Amino acid sequence: MRTLTLAALAAGLVACTGDGREVRSASADAPKGKGPGAGKGYDHDPFPSTYRAYPGRATLVTNVTILDGEGGRINNGSVLFRDGKIVEVGQAIAAADGVTVIDGQGKWVTPGVIDVHSHLGDYPSPGVEAHSDGNEMTGPVTAEVWAEHSVWPQDPGFARALTNGGVTTLQILPGSANLMGGRSVTLKNVYGRTMQAMKFPGAPYGFKMACGENPKRVYGSKGRMPSTRMGNVAVDRATWLRAKDYDRKWDKYEEDGGEAPTRDLAMDTLRGVLDGEILVHNHCYRADEMAIVMDMAQEMGYKVTAFHHAVESYKIADLLKARGVCSAVWADWYGFKMESYDAIGENLAILDQQGACAMIHSDDANGIQRLNQEVAKVIASAKRAGITVTPEHAWTWLAINPAKALGIDKVTGSLKAGKMADVVLWNGDPFSVYTRPQMVWVDGALLYDANNPKMRPVSDFELGQPGEGDAK
Repeated sequence: MRTLTLAALAAGLVACTGDGREVRSASADAPKGKGPGAGKGYDHDPFPSTYRAYPGRATLVTNVTILDGEGGRINNGSVLFRDGKIVEVGQAIAAADGVTVIDGQGKWVTPGVIDVHSHLGDYPSPGVEAHSDGNEMTGPVTAEVWAEHSVWPQDPGFARALTNGGVTTLQILPGSANLMGGRSVTLKNVYGRTMQAMKFPGAPYGFKMACGENPKRVYGSKGRMPSTRMGNVAVDRATWLRAKDYDRKWDKYEEDGGEAPTRDLAMDTLRGVLDGEILVHNHCYRADEMAIVMDMAQEMGYKVTAFHHAVESYKIADLLKARGVCSAVWADWYGFKMESYDAIGENLAILDQQGACAMIHSDDANGIQRLNQEVAKVIASAKRAGITVTPEHAWTWLAINPAKALGIDKVTGSLKAGKMADVVLWNGDPFSVYTRPQMVWVDGALLYDANNPKMRPVSDFELGQPGEGDAK
């Protein structure tokens, strides 16, 4: 059954001009460039977000166990949200006139799950070659490509992540075949006609890099550089040197004027990294390689925001903490290639215990539907190792920590007054294998209700497809 009509989508999600074109967000009018000459440079946001929250209603959820996403817990608590924002979180909140009250006796409430590493939309379902748009494997450096230009909004995986996993925000990254795979994009997990209508307003771009086996295997098999780990680093460093020169030329032009340098889309992205506008998310498994990459970043003048997969991060927790670099990891994936061999189930817990920034991630269309259960595995592994992790602290790995890694923690990632009302009501303890989302709100709009078949998002692709029991 269709949840929302196209007319409702057009009215509730995006504002339109008379000819049907979606209105550009205010960010499109932001100054371009950096210095006093700002405005002489190029547009840093040519595909701006057109996201508009769906209509919601003032809602009070009561009698629930609350994990606030920042390590706090309230038993028998209440959450009030209105106009898309969290208004109050506490134990005794009065229900004002016009507020919908939901008695959540025996249930739990958390901020929406944030997945910092996904390929939904770029590797959508059905998983056929025609849909394989995540890896531009035509050269080891493809910094010019943007993952958002491959995102298919009709991917059924978005709805599965929302309804089965409580995922309200996710970062879509290019694949890891290349040393520099291109830009990532952060999305709100809502149904949209276009990628721009899902694009998280104000979120910085990310930049996908990779080290280790993948790029050396892909290009070594083609008889091209890099074919070794030392080749990986050499190509990276040479590319960063070109980027620094490009950055200097554009800085000079934007400050002093004159003839504009020739645009280079790949260098535009690397310049954004050097200037701190774009955050680096680096696919890397081995501890020694992560240490090398951090030294390279220091040499070239950029910062790694997070290492992804990072199965050996536990070996260098102190170095990661000192450099302020996060680790996005799995609970227990290991052994599928040599660089993933030395993983341990306590990885995330050890990083956290040592004061390093850490979080769970999926990298998988199925895994994104149960990230809460993946964290439950980490809690169990930590307990066997003598490390105590409370449920309220564990939810930081699903909420505020990934929000920080995406540069959006000021507006989402926790149940705090003034933040986006990205809220999940679970039908039990969210770390139980038997628990599922009961209701999911994004910016205060109810997008899923397990008890209401009309409130289950269905993409255009799935509409009219034969469901279970319909085929003859």
